[in-house]
Amino acid sequence: MARRSSGVLLHPTSLPGEGGLGPEAFRFVDYLASAGCGIWQMLPPSPVGPGNSPYAARSAFALEPLLISLETLAEDGLLPANSTLTPPEADPHRHNFEQLRAHREPLLRRAFAAFDTPAAVAELAGFSKDRPWLWGYAHFAALRELSHQPWWHWPQRYHDPGDIPAPDGSALADEVRFQLFLQWCAERQWHALREYARSRDVALYGDVPIFVDLDSADVWEHQGLFKLDANGVPHVVAGVPPDDFSATGQRWGNPHYDWEAMRADGYSWWIERMRRTFSLFDAVRIDHFRGFESAWEIPASAETAVDGRWVPGPGRELFDRMAEALGSLPIIVEDLGLITPEVRALRDELGYPGMAVLQFAFGDDDRNPYLPHNQVANQVVFTGTHDNDTTLGWYQHASEYVRDRVRRYLSVSGDDIVNDLVRCAYRSVAETVLIPMQDVLELGSEARMNVPGAADGNWGWRFTWDQLHPGRAEWFASLAGETSRLPSMVPVH
Repeated sequence: MARRSSGVLLHPTSLPGEGGLGPEAFRFVDYLASAGCGIWQMLPPSPVGPGNSPYAARSAFALEPLLISLETLAEDGLLPANSTLTPPEADPHRHNFEQLRAHREPLLRRAFAAFDTPAAVAELAGFSKDRPWLWGYAHFAALRELSHQPWWHWPQRYHDPGDIPAPDGSALADEVRFQLFLQWCAERQWHALREYARSRDVALYGDVPIFVDLDSADVWEHQGLFKLDANGVPHVVAGVPPDDFSATGQRWGNPHYDWEAMRADGYSWWIERMRRTFSLFDAVRIDHFRGFESAWEIPASAETAVDGRWVPGPGRELFDRMAEALGSLPIIVEDLGLITPEVRALRDELGYPGMAVLQFAFGDDDRNPYLPHNQVANQVVFTGTHDNDTTLGWYQHASEYVRDRVRRYLSVSGDDIVNDLVRCAYRSVAETVLIPMQDVLELGSEARMNVPGAADGNWGWRFTWDQLHPGRAEWFASLAGETSRLPSMVPVH
């Protein structure tokens, strides 16, 4: 990552139509290449959990079945070419996930029926053997599908993954094979997209949430690595303390790692998690990096985050063990929010680039670390992230004080604020700049991806190709050329 580059932040579900890993994804890679962008930054591609959030996933290893392209399955002969593949969603700019899943489920099962031959069973067996995590995930997903309940409410005989009897010839066996098939489809399509992206000089960047969801294959399979009681109930949960934005803090509810147990195990779960991640991505952002230095632990019985406490994390030791096993790790760290000198020291010791978000730059004085004159080369600059409003929406809703500071600092009128902030990001000394697709399209708050703390209505935004202004790709390519960010450029240091 030590070269000047640029890219776009867009999750595959936000692509037009069905989204995912089909033709629209390949078309988007072409668009990035035409815009002089060498990076496609995504959100976690994991099977989503509560509220359709990719940050509360059912697995840290598996891929979300919504990403599977039905059109590609039809091209592979697993669905009839004349199938009604596109769901009848009313809003082309926002997914109705329940409707989308209801439409896709019978089609995916139909494709599985066409695939499920003795030769295919052998294919899936070989596929599973090469992915040690897959057996546990497939059984978890199958049991979750059949029971419609979280794992700690399953019959006792299913609480210990190592003691589950062989499900041969049962409904569970059929469902396990179906879940294996979904992962086989998703991974084949993923690697076809990744190879195409490489051919266009576009790298895929991922996102790794520090925590996993309680109702996940990871916790079910590795209960001893988390702070749980004998019934799978957490002793403590994750969150952040009260701050200027919330008088009671944020209670996320994720179970906390038992770092002593992980240390005794040589951090093998984390090593395998990152091995899997780098089999899919060229680089990754780690969300809530400060939790590796110390994390806010909240008693599970508490309704808010007020009564939590800071508990030390594994620090550098974890990253050293991962580097010993996997080699150099191309990692970006999310170091936003309440960052202490100890967190900054850990980041700098490891040499990982942190983040600067321009929307956070103008609310106080000239010492703000996100202002361009305070940015550094080993950094990634965003106009905004998936948790922010769009740049246009942010500016429209900002205080007059903030808007005035933006105009004065950039010497602009504010009439073209999105492009003004994009130019500012590209001209930064930071090696990498990433622009949310909403800002490429110059959209307002209606295109926001996520509102933190809101339980419903998030993650469903998608764009349509007719929203792209003529000449927009050429404008970005010209800006990349002016600021030495084209993929073909030789780094200048």
